[in-house]
Amino acid sequence: MQLTRFTDFSLRVLIHLGSHPETQATVAGMAAEHGISRHHLTHVVHQLGLKAYIETTRGKGGGFCLARRPELIRVGDVVRDMEPGFELAECFRPGESACRLMPACALKPVLGEAGRAFLASLDRYTLADLLP
Repeated sequence: MQLTRFTDFSLRVLIHLGSHPETQATVAGMAAEHGISRHHLTHVVHQLGLKAYIETTRGKGGGFCLARRPELIRVGDVVRDMEPGFELAECFRPGESACRLMPACALKPVLGEAGRAFLASLDRYTLADLLP
């Protein structure tokens, strides 16, 4: 399994914010510090704000910070919210599968179980567990 860069960057932003709770971060500052495209990071920050993981402040002196305490942010929830489609194979997308093995394929339930186990494992951890 591989997370998208979008989700990876989302987790990096949250870890950074959790590690620096006394300051507001900026896209420019984080992009430079972490070597991430400002354009891409802007989208990540926007989505994290929409999902209420962070609070954003516009204008001079603005930036963003965590909207919740780190122990209230589950890693599994972040992955679910940031991954555009967490289907492990084509057959998990209703109406889009051209697989000729369906509906008799025995692989789909195995992959489904693996995906649930992956997310269940991530659900055992919070952002607080990821902080130095």
